[in-house]
Amino acid sequence: MSWGTELWDQYDNLAIHTNKGIEFLDKYANFIRDRLTIETEYAAKLRRLVKNYQPKKKEEEDNEFTSWQAFRKVLNEISDLAGQREVVAESLQLQIIQGISLLSKTLREERKKCLANGTYLHQNLTTQLAALERAKRNYEKAYRDSEKAVENYKKADMDLNLSRAEVERYKNIMTAKIQQSDDAKNEYANQLQKSNNLQQQHYHELLPEVFNRLQELDEKRTRGIREFIIGAADVESSVAPIIARCLEGMVKAGESINEKEDSYKVIERYQSGFTPPGDIPFEDLSKMDTLDTSQESHYNHVQSSHLTVKGTISANKIKKRVGIFNIFGSNKEDFSDLPPNQRRKKLQAKIAELQQKIQQETAARDGLMKMKVVYEANSSLGNPMTVEGQLNESEHKLEKLKMDLKKYQGYLEKANQIPIANNSPQANRTHSMNNGHRSSRHSNGSTEDNNYDGDFQPDDAGSLSRSDSEDNVAQIQNGHNNNNNGSASPESGLGTSHTSLPGSAHGSTHENAMGEDAYYETEMEPLQPLGTCRALYPFEATSEGSIPMNEGEELQVIEIDQGDGWTRVRRINNTNGWDEGFVPTSYIECTLYA
Repeated sequence: MSWGTELWDQYDNLAIHTNKGIEFLDKYANFIRDRLTIETEYAAKLRRLVKNYQPKKKEEEDNEFTSWQAFRKVLNEISDLAGQREVVAESLQLQIIQGISLLSKTLREERKKCLANGTYLHQNLTTQLAALERAKRNYEKAYRDSEKAVENYKKADMDLNLSRAEVERYKNIMTAKIQQSDDAKNEYANQLQKSNNLQQQHYHELLPEVFNRLQELDEKRTRGIREFIIGAADVESSVAPIIARCLEGMVKAGESINEKEDSYKVIERYQSGFTPPGDIPFEDLSKMDTLDTSQESHYNHVQSSHLTVKGTISANKIKKRVGIFNIFGSNKEDFSDLPPNQRRKKLQAKIAELQQKIQQETAARDGLMKMKVVYEANSSLGNPMTVEGQLNESEHKLEKLKMDLKKYQGYLEKANQIPIANNSPQANRTHSMNNGHRSSRHSNGSTEDNNYDGDFQPDDAGSLSRSDSEDNVAQIQNGHNNNNNGSASPESGLGTSHTSLPGSAHGSTHENAMGEDAYYETEMEPLQPLGTCRALYPFEATSEGSIPMNEGEELQVIEIDQGDGWTRVRRINNTNGWDEGFVPTSYIECTLYA
C-alpha cells in the first residue's frame, strides 16, 4: 500500500498531514525539554537538601552514634541519587533533544522539496489541459465556420441571379474554411494526445513518486518518535542500577543502626563514675541521744535564719553560687573538675591528639632533615641554612609536644589510681546508726539529715541554695583563725577572692566584685559543725577552694552536699587554728548530728 496509488487525488490532505506530523515531533521535543528541566531542578533541590541537613560543626560529637552515622550515609546516597538525575538530564539533552532537532530540520526540508515538486507537476498538467481546451475551442469555431461556408456556397450555386464569379468566390471561401477546420481539428487532436500522455504520466508516475517520498518522510518521523521514546527509557534504565545501589545503600545504612550500641555510647559519654545512693536507714527515736539544748537552739537558729533561695547569705558575706561543676565541660588543664569517667575520657582524647600531632611534626622534621642533606650535597638546589631555622622551630615544637604528652600521661596515670563506682568499696558500703547519730547518702554520694528544715531551691542562675555555713570561710577575728585564711567554693570561680586556701597568699580584705559572685565581708563568729566525716580515699587539692585530706582522716562537716558533688569541711589545725574548704562527697563518709 502506497500513498501514490491509493491517495493519488489527496495532495492537499497529505500536505496537511505531513505538516501535523512534524509539529507533533516538535511537541514531543518540548516535552523532553520540560522533563529535562524538571530533572535538573530535582537534582539541584536534592543537593540543596543534602547541604542543608549536613551535620553542623557543633554536632560533630554526635557522629559517634550509629543513627547519626546512618543518616550521613543516607545523605551521601541522596547526593549520588542527585548525580544520577543530572546524568539523566544530560543524556536526554545529548541523545534525545539534539536527535529530534536534527530529524525535524531534515523532515521539514525534504517535505518542502516534495511539495514544491508536486506543485510544479500540477502546474504543468494544468498548463497542458489549458492548451487542450484552447485547441478544442479553435477546432469548434473553425468547424462551425466551415459548415457555414459550405451552406453559403450551396445557396450561391442554387441562386441563378448570381454571376459565376460570385459563385466561385463562395466556393473559395468554403474551401478555405474547410481547410482551417481541418487544421484546427489536427491541432486539437495533437493537444489531446499530449494532454492524455502528460496526465497519465502525472497520475501514474510523477505524482505517485512525490507522494511516496512524503510517505517515506512521515514513516521516518514516526520511526524516529518510536526510537526517541525507547531511547528516553534507555537513558532512565542506564542509571537504574546505580539508583538501585543508592537505595540499597540507604537500606544498609538503616540496618546499621544499633540501638544497644548507641545506648552504650550514651553511657560512655555521660557516665560520671559516682556511686548511686544507698538505702536510707530507719531512725529509732528511742535510741537517739538527747541533744545539747544550746547546740540545738543554735543549729535551729542557723537553719531558719540563713537559708535563702537566691544564694548563700550569712552575716559574714553574701555570695551567689553560679555554674556548679558543670559535668559536661571543664576549664582545667588536667580536667580534675570532671567526674572520674569523664576525666579519663578527656585525658585519653587529649593524649591521642598529642600523639597524632607528634607523629605529624616528626614527619615534617624528617622531611626538613632530608631536604637539608640534599642541599648540603648539592648547593645548586638550595641553601642548607634556609632549612636550619625551620628545623630548629620543628624541633622546638616537637619537644614541647612531647613534654605535654608526658604531662597528660601523668594526669591519666593519676586519674587511673582513683577508684570508680564499679569497683569502689563505697559502692557496697552499708549505712549504719552510731550512738544515736545517723548517716545517709545522697544520689551524688553526700549525706543529709532528714530533720534538716532547710528549704533548698534552685536560684534563677541555675545554682542550688546553700546553708549559711557555706560562707563560713571568711576571716575570723578575735583569735579564732590566726592565719586569716578562708576558702572560696571551687565552683564559684573566685580565683582572686579575698580568701584563699591554706598556704596560699593572703587575700585582700576589700570587696572583690566579679559580676554576680560579688560579696561583702563583715565579721561574725564561726558556725557550729553539722557533723563529722571520715576520708575514704586520699584527695589532693587541685582546684580553687578545695583542701587536701589523707585516707582515714577525721574532719568536721560545716556544709552538706547540695547536689554538686562537694562537701565543705573543717580541719582543726594546731598551728593556725583551722582550715576550711571543699572535698569530693564520694571520697568521704559522713555522720551528721541528729
